[in-house]
Amino acid sequence: MLYKRQSGGSSASSGGGSPPPAPTPPPNSNPPPPNTPPPPPPSSSNNSPSSPNSPTQTTNSPQSSSSSGSSSGSTTSSASVTTPTGPPPLDTGTTIPPLANITMGMATKAPPPFTLTYKAGATPPISGVPVLPTPFVRTGDWPDRDKVPPTDSSEVAEWMKELDGHDIPNLSVTKDGSCPSDTAAAADAANRGWWTCGGPARVTDIVACPDKNTWGISFDDGPAFYSHVLLNYLKQKNLDATFFVVGSRVYEHWDMLVDEYMNGHEISVHTWSHRPLTSLTNEQIVAELGWTRKIIKQVLGVTPTTMRPPYGDIDDRVRAISLAMGMIPVLWTQTPSGTKFDTNDWRVAGGTVNGTSSFNTFESILSSAATLDTGFIVLEHDLFEITVDLAVGYFLDAALSHQPKFNLEPIGQCSHIPTTDLYLESNQNETFPYASSRDVDVSGDGSVDTKSGDGGKTAASASTSAGFPVVVPFMSPVILLSIGLLSALF
Repeated sequence: MLYKRQSGGSSASSGGGSPPPAPTPPPNSNPPPPNTPPPPPPSSSNNSPSSPNSPTQTTNSPQSSSSSGSSSGSTTSSASVTTPTGPPPLDTGTTIPPLANITMGMATKAPPPFTLTYKAGATPPISGVPVLPTPFVRTGDWPDRDKVPPTDSSEVAEWMKELDGHDIPNLSVTKDGSCPSDTAAAADAANRGWWTCGGPARVTDIVACPDKNTWGISFDDGPAFYSHVLLNYLKQKNLDATFFVVGSRVYEHWDMLVDEYMNGHEISVHTWSHRPLTSLTNEQIVAELGWTRKIIKQVLGVTPTTMRPPYGDIDDRVRAISLAMGMIPVLWTQTPSGTKFDTNDWRVAGGTVNGTSSFNTFESILSSAATLDTGFIVLEHDLFEITVDLAVGYFLDAALSHQPKFNLEPIGQCSHIPTTDLYLESNQNETFPYASSRDVDVSGDGSVDTKSGDGGKTAASASTSAGFPVVVPFMSPVILLSIGLLSALF
């Protein structure tokens, strides 16, 4: 069986089938048009054949544009990259390829075998959280993978009540989350807080680690086929990271998510279908966040209190909805000159640049990071074999050997947020973002099933008020002040 080098998807151990044939849309300032899907769902069979070999095609990698006022700021090579349109050959080697050879269409290794060793009832390495629940079973009760969930479900109706009592700005929906497609909204980015198009980060956004020379490690869009390779590397190096997980991928790779969580990595929400959130209605945003939050709790027994918007596409409307649902937005670092710390690893998976170009971008990020008065957060991905190869073969090693020395920590830890406050069940802080703790209907069945700091012991009970707003306080005024100062810097 041949595996496409640029692909991600569900592992054989998860029973999900072949990796999807296309990379996730680029997480930069210009997301694809609305009809362009994110990574397609895996095929139903793990034995589905690859398509016949096809001729190669040459594409020119796009320059990082600043004319729209929304550039990711990353430096990308303009050299032509030749990529095949058919499946690559199977690589019989087991080592990371040379940097110059890492490109879409190169020979690919089969996903490594993975067997989950953690059983139901196991105790996670976090104080105050419940034990691991019974293994997740795929049913037809979940939304279609990689599609915006419908908004007419009873679950979404319940989750919409979490917005009651909160001031959700009446901002127009953008056309597709990109600046060129919505010039009027882009021109008003500063007032809208539209980070995609050059608007400022807000006081509630986490955009950098407070301490100088500290890197907040994170990976987006998984869990996926090769996440286990990354986990093995992190374990060998005694490193922890933050994983921003897509609900559709959790459905396919629930066991990999358990492995991430039980090994001490931080888990955060990255929506269900990976769409630009500013292009969605309030109801759609609630559905994207709600279903992802629900499947994470069903798999792990905990409810994350942080989220990252796909492509970093956030404005004040998206922020307000996320906060009302108890999730703090986490972005990545931007220098005063406008350079965003994006490795462009997704461009390699997409065939527009090669590994050498992406690594050059990463080295420029490290050089810029050393000049900052704070730490930093960098955008990376674990959806594809290519992006994992770049991380474990080059990026992380370069950061570990950098002088001056960088401290590599997950984002919650580097932000001085207690690990317990990253999950509603173990949260003990009652000062952020609002003054009091509330009860939450994470399952969306009309009954309260989660209370802040109760260790997951809350029995489902009837909600005492249908319109009672749901808020998750979890950061102290000191941390709030710290984040505010960081946002002001960037």
